[in-house]
Amino acid sequence: MAKPTGFLEFDRRSPPKRPVSERVADYREVEEMMPSSELIEQAARCMDCGIPYCHAFGCPLLNRIPDWNDMVYQGQWRKALELLHATNNFPEITGRVCPAPCEAACTLMIREAPVSIRHIELQIVERGWQEGWIVPQPPAVLSGCRVAVIGSGPAGLAASQQLARAGHQVVLYEKDDGIGGLLRYGIPDFKLEKWVLDRRIEQMRAEGVVFENNVQAGADVSVSYLQNHFDAILITTGSRVPRDLTVPGRGLRGVHFAMEFLTQSNRRIAGDPIPADAVISAEGKDVVVIGGGDTGSDCIGTSRRQGARTITQLELLPQPPENRPLDNPWPLWPQVMRTSTSQEEGCERLWSISTKEFIGEGRVREGQPETAGADGREGHPETAGSDGGKVRGLKCVRLEWSEPDATGRRSFKEIVGSEFELPAGLVLLAMGFVHTEHHPLVTEFGLKTDERGNILVDRNFMTSVNGVFAAGDSAKGQSLVVHALYLGRQAAAAVDRYLKAN
Repeated sequence: MAKPTGFLEFDRRSPPKRPVSERVADYREVEEMMPSSELIEQAARCMDCGIPYCHAFGCPLLNRIPDWNDMVYQGQWRKALELLHATNNFPEITGRVCPAPCEAACTLMIREAPVSIRHIELQIVERGWQEGWIVPQPPAVLSGCRVAVIGSGPAGLAASQQLARAGHQVVLYEKDDGIGGLLRYGIPDFKLEKWVLDRRIEQMRAEGVVFENNVQAGADVSVSYLQNHFDAILITTGSRVPRDLTVPGRGLRGVHFAMEFLTQSNRRIAGDPIPADAVISAEGKDVVVIGGGDTGSDCIGTSRRQGARTITQLELLPQPPENRPLDNPWPLWPQVMRTSTSQEEGCERLWSISTKEFIGEGRVREGQPETAGADGREGHPETAGSDGGKVRGLKCVRLEWSEPDATGRRSFKEIVGSEFELPAGLVLLAMGFVHTEHHPLVTEFGLKTDERGNILVDRNFMTSVNGVFAAGDSAKGQSLVVHALYLGRQAAAAVDRYLKAN
């Protein structure tokens, strides 16, 4: 443990943030580094709690949080880094974008503010980079086995690094032109600048991972090629099919999925050329974001930086309470009101709202959005009506929610006479994802999927086809980066066992 009385002597401090007026003018990261003296005090707050719920309950990666807090307090930064890397391949990523369920499970949360675990984690790994302690770790002996990993998100990156370090030759296929999946194209730079990814990718290259970008596995390289040239195949393509809102007017121009908007914004920041007639911009527009999660928050911050006139965020659910309700005790994730850094920058948040219709101007294509795309996604509604009218607003209605039933479920009904309209020149659908894309890789392999559309795997991450594995959101469904990293590491271990046994 760190200092036995540290939690009594020091209050929690959060990392400093750049002023709103400054940060909305660029895309650099919002959070800054806490001074080392303050960080050591924060590590000292880690108490002798007996059972570290932060590690055993809160962290999907099972990070050894009390141990590396103790090392930071004692000034043993390199040992802290070793402990951190023992369970987490990329703590510089989780230290920036993880919502920190470990902090929610911190024993201090029973009555006090938790230890600043996420920021301590970030400073440990950044210290490691600054000191030159983080170097390539190529294997001493090669196995002679070849593994294809499909998808370069957090699960694919973690699995590839683990497999390469185990001595296997790893080829990582990515359909986009950049490596990182949603880490590169979905998360805005003001939360995760892309040089953070690039330096880790260079480390992996030096460890033997071969990156093949702009390659659609199952199309550009066939299923038969993969089976003939690799001893094992691991699919980590994520959960990329977005949840749609099929109401009248869905085909109007200006109604887009959040990831279409965020991906294009990230590409523009990276200097990628975007055709003028394809640019999706919030500049000078009334923006409505439908969905109250992290993706919706990212849309708000991006819209603010693009110069939106107004930003309104709609949430179907009721506004959470300021404090934990009785049915949501520690160490469960607290269902309480939160305000993200993007929401701090300016937006109106409306709760218990259902969207009934998108209102347009000009000629509107009749009928529902298109239902299937060439790449197998379940529709490209953002393209439907692209030659028709343009969105100018939404028709909404307020909802009344019931009290939870015996199972904890709640129902809602529309409040009669509560209908209202919102102006909108850009509508962003940020309502989550339903399952992985059912692209040729899935269909030509003949992989079985579960009732939700995710790839079906057994306890060893094996799909219904021998030698083909799946992990991360493609098998679990939409989840946190820490879950994807953990599942990528576990799948790599399963693939390694399979190769050694065969």
